[in-house]
Amino acid sequence: MPIARRFAYFDHAAVGPLPEPSRRAVAQWLNEATELGDTVWPRWNAQLEQARRYTAEMIGAALDEIALVPNTTAGINYIAQGFPWQSGDNVVSLANEFPSNAYPWLNLKSKGVETRLVEVPQGVVDLNRLDAAIDARTRLLAISWVGYATGYRIDLNEIAQLCERKKILFFLDAIQGLGVYPLDVRHTKVDFLAADGHKWLLAPEGAGVMFIRREHLDLVRPVHVGWNSVQRPYDFDHIAFDLKQSASRYEGGAANMAGQIALAQSLGLLRELGVSPSDSPVAKEILSLADHARRELKKCGTQILSPEVAGHTSGIVTFQVPGVEPSVVREKLLAADVVVSCRGGGVRISIHGYNTPEDVSRLIDVIQSM
Repeated sequence: MPIARRFAYFDHAAVGPLPEPSRRAVAQWLNEATELGDTVWPRWNAQLEQARRYTAEMIGAALDEIALVPNTTAGINYIAQGFPWQSGDNVVSLANEFPSNAYPWLNLKSKGVETRLVEVPQGVVDLNRLDAAIDARTRLLAISWVGYATGYRIDLNEIAQLCERKKILFFLDAIQGLGVYPLDVRHTKVDFLAADGHKWLLAPEGAGVMFIRREHLDLVRPVHVGWNSVQRPYDFDHIAFDLKQSASRYEGGAANMAGQIALAQSLGLLRELGVSPSDSPVAKEILSLADHARRELKKCGTQILSPEVAGHTSGIVTFQVPGVEPSVVREKLLAADVVVSCRGGGVRISIHGYNTPEDVSRLIDVIQSM
């Protein structure tokens, strides 16, 4: 990770930096696009398919259940706008969701669909509150894997079991968890998933993935269609609206070649590090260092805002420095080459697997000097 030469970088919940293999892939694409044009387009396209394959392997999905999408917001909207809603239906979500997992559902009001936002006291997701919000007209539960401000990580199996018991579908906003924590969609019945690559996957902005369970392909109508949605995408002179029998029907048109090529490299790196549907050494490193950071932050008098519930912590830790505005803390840290964000009423650090205890010490030294 070249960024580690200078920074203690704790901002992966915002925008993650690129690993060296991904940088090289983008540089190669840039040179080829400049000097060779589309003469190497088939090889670029093969690299896109590698991103699809690595994503499928990472979550235990079939290859034809993965779509390459511009970002999480696009993936959410493909599901929200394509779902066969009826007036009077409702979708249940959380009151502290990132806007991308709120506005697409709230936008369904014109279709007569209600969005029920369940309160999250102290940042802890209460399954009983979710259960109580679901009724006979609930069609779908839309929830984030990890809270972007709190760092609270839901138990996917518990949520999936709740949805199965209530006979509703489960949409997972996976952007704050994918690439770090294990998920096997064959074992845990997530129906839909979307994530951009630019956070924990360590890829560029604008290159994301979407999972749709094969059995739902004909349930969710593609609303963003184009030449790449049909079974004979390169037969431009023959118009026949025969949709692909795969999630790639949702891709529509030209891809973000540079972004998706870099995403493939980043996914490949995480794959080499052991991130799989059943295990993640990266997650273990992250959770261990996040625990260390919490302890050190408490020692220097900060107030931890992120809930500390066993089995639900993540690499995100939000805290307050008494008497100092979060924005001031952030500015002082940045001046010392320690990168954080302000979220959830405090300062948010978001730790990845390549961060070190020395990075945490740099953070603590600046806070103690205030």
